[in-house]
This record gives sequence, structure tokens and C-alpha cells, in this order.
Amino acid sequence: MNKVPLTVTGANKLRQELEELKSVVRPRIIAAIATARAHGDLKENAEYHAAREQQSFAEGRISEIEAKLSNAQIIDVTKLDASGKVVFGATVEIESLETEQRYTYQIVGEDEADIKQGRISIGSPIARALIGKEVEDVVTVKAPGGDVDYEVLSVAYV
Repeated sequence: MNKVPLTVTGANKLRQELEELKSVVRPRIIAAIATARAHGDLKENAEYHAAREQQSFAEGRISEIEAKLSNAQIIDVTKLDASGKVVFGATVEIESLETEQRYTYQIVGEDEADIKQGRISIGSPIARALIGKEVEDVVTVKAPGGDVDYEVLSVAYV
């Protein structure tokens, strides 16, 4: 299986979620199942079925996170020496040549992407266009509405 890139922050968030699921959510669901069982007939017991459904979801998420972490290639952006080039984990400030609007993005793994927080997936069109570029380079992003040109204003490894 291929290694999936993940920033240190992203890996830590996944570990925290995994710990929460194992130490808080799982015991709470087990207690809910035990309580529902004590009510008697399981065939018509909505509490029991709801708790089992929650258990199934939680166990599935635990398995998913464990698989992601085992296949992750964790990259510490602060220790990279990329000579000013845009690489995975870099924070890039770009400016649209058409509208002069500025954007700041960190290029992260697919599981960490959150456009509202300025984190874009390595597989996104903007990130693919930016990889390997340097300050003052102009990139053309193939967007659904047509090509858009951006200038790279800064690259940081934070």
C-alpha cells in the first residue's frame, strides 16, 4: 500500500481523535449497550439498536484512523530544506493576477484539507500547480471556470 503524506499536526489530530474514541466514546457506548440490555427484550429495544449502531460507527472510525496512521508518511515541515520551493506542508501566499486578491494556503494531505482554515489537499489543482515553484513564479491553475494565473508571493515552512 502506498504511503500517504501527513503533516505532524495532522498526525497528532488523528492520534487525539483515536485516543478519544478508545478511551471515552467506546466505554460510553459499552455502558449504553449494557443499560439497554437490562431493559429486556432486545428485538424491540430502540436504545439497544441505537447504541449498537453507534458502536459500529465508532469501531469503523477507529479502524480507519489506525489504517491511516499505519500508512502515513509523517512530514515535519519545519525540518525541510526545500530551498524556497513549494513542497508538501509549505505555507504559500499567492496573488491572483486577474483580481489581485491574495490567498494563503498550506499544502496538506487529503485528510487534513480544510479550505476554511487555509489548508488545501496535495491533490487539489492549486496545490499540484504550485508544487516545485518558487517566489515570483507565475502558475496557471486549471479551474472549472477556466485557467487562472497566480503569482507566488512567499513560501514558508511552519
